[in-house]
Amino acid sequence: MSDIRIVSKSATAEEIAAVTAVLSAALEELADAQEASSGPTVSAWQRSQVSIRPTLVRGRDTWRGFSG
Repeated sequence: MSDIRIVSKSATAEEIAAVTAVLSAALEELADAQEASSGPTVSAWQRSQVSIRPTLVRGRDTWRGFSG
């Protein structure tokens, strides 16, 4: 964790503790989000390779619908 330096002559101990807690929680949340998003992703190219429809299979029942 990074060191936090407070530059104020009028900050109370409670104020410093509150700011430290908020900043620490924000940094932890950011680190967790960054870790979660660093997993494997699917590229746009890979998504475009997904078949739009299932492959047509020639068979007795498959082609019957086209001719009635």
